[in-house]
Amino acid sequence: MNSERFNQQFTELVSAFVAITSPDAMVAFLHDLCTTAELGAMGQRFEVARLVREGLSYQEISRLTGASTATVTRVAHALKYGEGGYGTVLKEEVQ
Repeated sequence: MNSERFNQQFTELVSAFVAITSPDAMVAFLHDLCTTAELGAMGQRFEVARLVREGLSYQEISRLTGASTATVTRVAHALKYGEGGYGTVLKEEVQ
């Protein structure tokens, strides 16, 4: 897939997410859009991000979540050096 097509599809997907106004509609959209495995992987990464923010060791996070230490490391790297998405959502979750 070329980058222009990817960017267009990504922009349309982001617009779809932003347009969703209720939790029930979001659940329905995610279930239609993603496989169970994809939803599980995203949920796992989000849990990993919360635990990294809490300061647990990577090994403990791996044990608690079942995520590989490589996944824990990638999520921790995204928290520290990424676009700020995890941080934004985790801050909103706490409030």
